[in-house]
Amino acid sequence: MASVLCLSACGGSGDENTPVPEEKVYPAYTDITASGGDTTTYDASESGHGFSTPAPNLTAAELALHLDGDLGFETAFTTAPNDAHPELDGLGPVFNNADCNSCHQRDGRNSTPQVAAGETRVKLGSEAGIFLRISKAPDEPCLVGTAANNYCAPIAVPNFGGQLFHRGVLKARNDWEQNKFIGQADVYLSYETKVISYSDGTTVTLKKPLFDVENPYDAPGETKSSANVTSNLLQDDVLMGWRNGMPVFGLGLLEAIPEADIVANVDADDANNDGISGRANYVFDAVKAQAGDSNPVSLGRFGWKANTPSVRVQSLGALRGDIGITNPLFPDESIKGTALHDDYLTRTGFVDTGAGIDGEPEANAEFSDSVVFYAETLAVPARRRVADADVREGARLFEQLNCSGCHTPSFATKASGDIGGTEMIAGHKSQTIYPFSDMLLHDMGEELADGRPDFLADGSEWRTRPLWGIGLTQTVNPQAGFLHDGRAATLEEAILWHGGEAQQSTDDFMALNAVERAQVVDFLMSL
Repeated sequence: MASVLCLSACGGSGDENTPVPEEKVYPAYTDITASGGDTTTYDASESGHGFSTPAPNLTAAELALHLDGDLGFETAFTTAPNDAHPELDGLGPVFNNADCNSCHQRDGRNSTPQVAAGETRVKLGSEAGIFLRISKAPDEPCLVGTAANNYCAPIAVPNFGGQLFHRGVLKARNDWEQNKFIGQADVYLSYETKVISYSDGTTVTLKKPLFDVENPYDAPGETKSSANVTSNLLQDDVLMGWRNGMPVFGLGLLEAIPEADIVANVDADDANNDGISGRANYVFDAVKAQAGDSNPVSLGRFGWKANTPSVRVQSLGALRGDIGITNPLFPDESIKGTALHDDYLTRTGFVDTGAGIDGEPEANAEFSDSVVFYAETLAVPARRRVADADVREGARLFEQLNCSGCHTPSFATKASGDIGGTEMIAGHKSQTIYPFSDMLLHDMGEELADGRPDFLADGSEWRTRPLWGIGLTQTVNPQAGFLHDGRAATLEEAILWHGGEAQQSTDDFMALNAVERAQVVDFLMSL
């Protein structure tokens, strides 16, 4: 890999006392613009639709399928039955949003909820693209996944499941006349703040989202502070963690990275003593299970804790989970078997069972395949301002701070094979890409920890977030935030939240002067 020398020497006068400036070495990725290889788009980067362009190397047939998927991604579902448009019904009965776009606005991130002036918290409603993952605390850490331990999957909360749905269709709950359109429980968000000070006196205020869960369907009106807590959801051993939607472009390329190349960066015991470990998550793979694989486990690549193996599982899992639309990979409602679902079916005459009148799932294979293909084939936006002196300095500092220790700059995609059980398209093959992620789990410290294990990921570990396109996040949606819960309003705030294995890099960032800190952010904004 070539490095670029940037500083002209000032010595040569023969004066041994004249200091010779240190040569600055710039990383090879400093000048790269094609972050997504041949799937890179150059003509939409500065618009609000910078994440919504189809990969330019799709064939005509692939582009047509992509556009079909685009329509599906935008589709808002309705309560069943919808006799006029049966292809749109099946929403819920409990859910977080009615369409994909609400959690991935313009294929990017959703808006971070704000607390109104004079209020202390905000109740999540239809505008919220954030939700809570929930699970029971295990008796002991699960270290090796087997069929007997459900492959270390999170333990579902009895009568609730693994995700808290704050919205519901009209009669979702027994007490629907008092709690219309409420899901499993009410969720409130508030923030606590703290101030970080640099040595030059500059301060940054950081805000951390907190949650209150109240009024669960199995104990209406109850809260954690109630005198006698009876709800399964409000027990002390129930773990909860925020999840905020992430951008959906470039996903097919990430899935096309050879597993061996990702695993090659695993350093679970920090054998090289650089303070960075990196662990792989191995997770249940619904595609393999459906195909009859006796060991349905794959490397986790997607989700904030790398708890999902493929774009197919991620997309169709969200279609069933977030929206409540069953599909060929997940044909049962996610709350099937809970008291809420059983009561809802009885109360409403079994008109919304999760299957159509033909007995098939609510979303058919054609719809499901097109939405998956859409998420696999969105173009990666090109880098911008790579020749800018501050951006170049920022790239050098990014390397100096060892940010690239986890944010691995580049990979090459495989030359053949499948993704999500389907043959790769030619446009994804043999591409040199710059996602700036090692796709591995890292301990990010107590401040970011949610304490909730997810397959082999522990409560402090998060997958390294790909940085490509991150500079356009607030061009696509000015109200979007950063990190897994959207808490960071700026990239500087996001850096300052890094702890655990990234603490040294954060400390070194804080030791930079104001110009240098701005240059690091400039580099990130160019990605």
